[in-house]
Amino acid sequence: MRGVAVSDSRLQEMASRLVEVPGVAAVTLSGSRARGTHAPDSDTDVGLYYRGTLDLAALGALAREFAGPAARVTAPGEWGPWVDGGGWLTVDGAPVDWIYRDLGRVTRAIADAEHGRYAFHAQAGHPLGVPDFTYAGEVALSVILGDPTGELATLQQRARVYPPALREALIAGLWEADFLAGIARKAVSRGDAAYVAGCLFRLIGVCAHALHGAAGRWLINEKGAVASAAALPGAPERFQERADAMFACLDGDPGHLGTALDMAADLVLETADACAMMAR
Repeated sequence: MRGVAVSDSRLQEMASRLVEVPGVAAVTLSGSRARGTHAPDSDTDVGLYYRGTLDLAALGALAREFAGPAARVTAPGEWGPWVDGGGWLTVDGAPVDWIYRDLGRVTRAIADAEHGRYAFHAQAGHPLGVPDFTYAGEVALSVILGDPTGELATLQQRARVYPPALREALIAGLWEADFLAGIARKAVSRGDAAYVAGCLFRLIGVCAHALHGAAGRWLINEKGAVASAAALPGAPERFQERADAMFACLDGDPGHLGTALDMAADLVLETADACAMMAR
């Protein structure tokens, strides 16, 4: 039943049992509920940070104990390379997602972010791609429910300091948005709205990440990224409305496609200026 949320006491009970499963190193409350931005119908995301081999039999048995006999969990990697597995459960009538995170990979991602290294990685359900610094942002923004060794708490202290090198790298990455605004024009005369739409989606995503980087704020999800960028102090005026207006032009008419790309080019320039001011 949508609109029902699992209780805090039930989450804590769940976390206490999860850290007893061999391979599980720490458990977090993550996602919108941890950030306080959840809606009544939001799922509750529970991060399962693991090292080595997960005891899937024990984990599956625990899932069935909390969510009923039909509950199941995946093997690591079953959902893809970056959102690599877990379980979609219903606990006390509320949707609860167990989401795996390889603690070794998370540790490397935090180190890469601290050195300004990042890339977007293909993952089902993420059309822009998963930036590897998502792992760092998740740790920074999560609520730790179980962490017997204290390892995740130590990583969280690091991740809560937004890396200056990552800020610089994301701002420098605006070159791609500028490139996309130019390369998309090759599709205008053919009325290729699909290609232009793809270029614009990535262009806006790159801008949103640059603005968050300039502001020293973690951006870890494509959903709501444009609205989040628009709400940042110093963001280009009417950022979200102008982004929406671009996509409203994608009807296959070459004139309209050209107009969308003109708007996009202007917004990229204003984003670069905004980032320079915000990062001062």
